[in-house]
Amino acid sequence: MAAPYANTAARPERGSAGAAARARLERGRCRGGGREGAGAAFPPPCCGPCGDGGTPTSTASCPGWPSTSAASAGEAEGTLRYVPESSQDKIISDEDVFETLLKVFKALFINDFSRHAHILALLPEIKCKYLELLTVEQKRSKVNSCNHQSQHVFSPEEVLLNTLGFAISRDRSSLVSAGTGVFVTKGFVPKGTVVSMYPGTVYRKHEPIFFQSLGNPFIFRCIDGVLIDGNDKGLSRSVYRSCSRRDQLGPFQMSDESWLTAALQNPLAVGQYVNNCSHEKAANVCYQEFDVPGYFPVELKQYLPNIVYSHDIESHPRCVVLVALRDIKQGEELFSNYYTIVG
Repeated sequence: MAAPYANTAARPERGSAGAAARARLERGRCRGGGREGAGAAFPPPCCGPCGDGGTPTSTASCPGWPSTSAASAGEAEGTLRYVPESSQDKIISDEDVFETLLKVFKALFINDFSRHAHILALLPEIKCKYLELLTVEQKRSKVNSCNHQSQHVFSPEEVLLNTLGFAISRDRSSLVSAGTGVFVTKGFVPKGTVVSMYPGTVYRKHEPIFFQSLGNPFIFRCIDGVLIDGNDKGLSRSVYRSCSRRDQLGPFQMSDESWLTAALQNPLAVGQYVNNCSHEKAANVCYQEFDVPGYFPVELKQYLPNIVYSHDIESHPRCVVLVALRDIKQGEELFSNYYTIVG
């Protein structure tokens, strides 16, 4: 995983409560992919005042996260993702994630080219590059017009379909009482494809998230203890917007705020609504951390659905993508493992 920080905790070996514990890395999120709650009840809701404010640093110390007993491990086996070695945690390489995001974001940028005139005026070399790409795209779409402002503008979902061969959207989950879920509405998702992103404010260890975490089912804990608050309501919403506008550089937006609304600019930014798998609904996607490199094109950062809480810390922005574990057909709902144990 990107930025591997060894968060270790003890866990009895299965089948023997008194067996020697072994070190592990942990990733997980609170119960509740949908607005009304999750499909499977594992892990349980966060208890709030534990660890760094709602997400425990050790599962043994928090009643809101899975018990470390051998019995509970057996009960939850169907909704856990076990990875024997840290080298096997990544489904695809960081380079593949980078190239996918670059491909989708460039397509979104070109699709709404005229809206970015004020940005491109400051970047003449970048403007020439995108004009060339736009010309190629127009020829491919059989648009015989020299005026790029008259180009046909697709919806973000159509851009995703034309770029990666599938579209996703939020709808009522197929699981009873699971609230909102995420579905493949068009096309086909091949195994190993980035299918979604988990949006939200990124908190590093010891940064204040206590009040945001209370009653919040959208806190995601990365393998290194970094937290992502994917709630689009209340205090979480206000914090994200404040941080996003704080980091704006003139006309250049460093993050995407549209995931807080119903009109998504980045159609991938719905990962917080992916429900937990169950014994009846196996996981077909998994979470993978990705640290955005410093050379990521500045004009495309407006599509990144994540922002860091503290702007004075120099580090690469953290994103979490969801990667397909198998081929996913049109009409299928996405399900993930809300809890991963590595090592």
